Formats: sequence, structure tokens, C-alpha cells
Amino acid sequence: MARKKVNLAYIANASARKATLKKRKKGLMKKANELSTLCDVDACAIISGPHDFHPDVWPSDSGVKHVIARFKKMPELQQHTKMVNQESFIRQRINKAEELLKKQLKENHHKDMTHVMYQCLNGGGFQYLNMVDLMDLDGLLKQNLKDIERRIEILKKDRSDMTTINEIGREQNGLND
Repeated sequence: MARKKVNLAYIANASARKATLKKRKKGLMKKANELSTLCDVDACAIISGPHDFHPDVWPSDSGVKHVIARFKKMPELQQHTKMVNQESFIRQRINKAEELLKKQLKENHHKDMTHVMYQCLNGGGFQYLNMVDLMDLDGLLKQNLKDIERRIEILKKDRSDMTTINEIGREQNGLND
């Protein structure tokens, strides 16, 4: 059974917040262990809560020191290749959302122009369109005409191919008789 989506917001109730931290901390440590085991990679986790005197570490203090030392030995450029802070992460998400919005707006506009085209074919007017929409409608009509012409050419070619095949078949039947 699938879990319900968790609302990512600050938990106001202190006891519920502590309980959630305890559960999530345990789950995060388990995931770090699984990642390390399944993928054979060095991994570590350090979690410091507001009420903890010492941070929780996985796998051990020495294991964490080993992973951090190995990370620090890497060239600085390599250290920062996939590292993101909260601001850059949010900026990436915003950019991705903006790209999706632009794509959706373009798709919606194309559908609107297609709808207008069909309305015009059914006797509806297009006097309410502005110049940009008229230009877009013109482009859509030209593209549809090109598509129709391309399909006609394909059908003509298929028809001529079938005629050729039929003629070859008749010739072979005439020779065999």
C-alpha cells in the first residue's frame, strides 16, 4: 500500500517533531547503510538535532573521518561539481518549472489556434484575433497544408508501388500459363 504524501512544513507540536526526527533519523541511517552496501561506495551520515549533545554518526566516528578525509583530498573543482546549496537548488527547480510552463503555454496556444482553425472551417469568424494570433494561424495552416501534401505524395508512391507489384504478378502468371 502506498504512503500518503507528507506535507513538508514545520511541525509545531514539539513531541510530534521529536518523534518524527527520531523516525526519520533511523530511516536515513538505514538508507545510508543500504546505499553503501548495494552500491559499494563510501558513505557517511552526520545528523545533529537541537536536543542532542553529540551528533549521530554512521557508520562510526572513524568511518566518518575516513570519508571526509577522502572527500577533502579530492581536487576542489571535483568536490563542487554536484554540490548545491539551498539557493541554487531552488533556482534549478524554478528554472525547470519555468521551462515546463513555457512548453505548456506553447502547447496550449497551438491547441487554441487549431481550435480557431476548425471554427473558421465551420463558418466561424476570426475577427477577434490579433495580428500575432493571425500570423500563428497562418503558420498552422501552412504546416497543415505541407503535411497533407506529404501524405498525398506518400499515398501516390504507395499506389504506384502496388501497381508495379500487380503488373509484375500478372506478367509472372502470364509466363507460367
